[in-house]
Amino acid sequence: MKRSWIILWTVLFILSTVTVASAQFKFERPITIIVPWAAGGASDQTARVLAGEMEKALGQKIAVVNQPGGSGSIGQKGVYDAKHDGYTWAGNADGSVVTYQTLGLLDYPSHKDWLHYYAIFTPIVITVPADSKFNSVLDLAAEMKKRPGEVKVASAGVGAGGHAAAETFRKATGIEYKHIPYKGGYPAVVATVQGETDAVMQLSLEVADMLRAKKLKALAVMSTDPLVISGYGEIPPVMKFIPNHLPLGYLFGLQIPKAIPDAVKRTIDDAFDKAAKSESLSRLADQKACKAVNIRGKDADEAIEKIGSIVNWMFQDIGQAKKSPAEFGFKKP
Repeated sequence: MKRSWIILWTVLFILSTVTVASAQFKFERPITIIVPWAAGGASDQTARVLAGEMEKALGQKIAVVNQPGGSGSIGQKGVYDAKHDGYTWAGNADGSVVTYQTLGLLDYPSHKDWLHYYAIFTPIVITVPADSKFNSVLDLAAEMKKRPGEVKVASAGVGAGGHAAAETFRKATGIEYKHIPYKGGYPAVVATVQGETDAVMQLSLEVADMLRAKKLKALAVMSTDPLVISGYGEIPPVMKFIPNHLPLGYLFGLQIPKAIPDAVKRTIDDAFDKAAKSESLSRLADQKACKAVNIRGKDADEAIEKIGSIVNWMFQDIGQAKKSPAEFGFKKP
């Protein structure tokens, strides 16, 4: 009997040791986050704050590298094509990752092939140059109707958040505009500040500083509630002027291939949870007029299915989708 107890306790000790060891995975070399957009945009800013905070928890350097091109699809695919060992991550938005296959930008990976970690939610703000003659979204819509296809609207590229926003605006108002794509949200904002384009419908995180500096003028926010930006003022919801306009906003954070080892995933989960609660992230949210969140796992999967249904079926309706959203499991809203 005594020998049986010794054997049982030995087995339990070994199993507990294995479990603890698996939960204590440690990164042995630097990690790379590839942001598939130009520096300065919402994806880039969010990734850099997360990198700085997660370095503390992981005890390893995290390098952020910008690889813009293909509306973010080139860098995103590069992350997936790297070894699935947890050392290469993507820094992107939910609304971009879900469009790549529907728009024909990627054959793979699917939005379902990623672990999604989102730390920032930011709504879309409709802005124009500070000296623009447009003082409301109704002014802007009226000009677009007067000169169909001539009013220039900047975005980070086909399928990006700003492009989806412009198409949402177009659908609600019946206008036509001229789409001017750039290599990221920040370049699109700067182009509008410099007068290269007439308007930009980008994320609050990307336009807040330019609004405070009086280099841009906000016409409306694509949310049901007003947006208050400290040092600038309150921005009215677009529905106040265009009642049938739909709300639009995006989640920003990290995407990591699902095939990474479970022990690596648990370690990343813990580090992300700490980063999501950090003062640095809260400060970013406050400064950039957005919201700090912690969305991963099942909640993140549900969130991307929701935004994927909205933006992909919109692109299908306007004839820009190369493949039906239904092919990738997106239900029509």
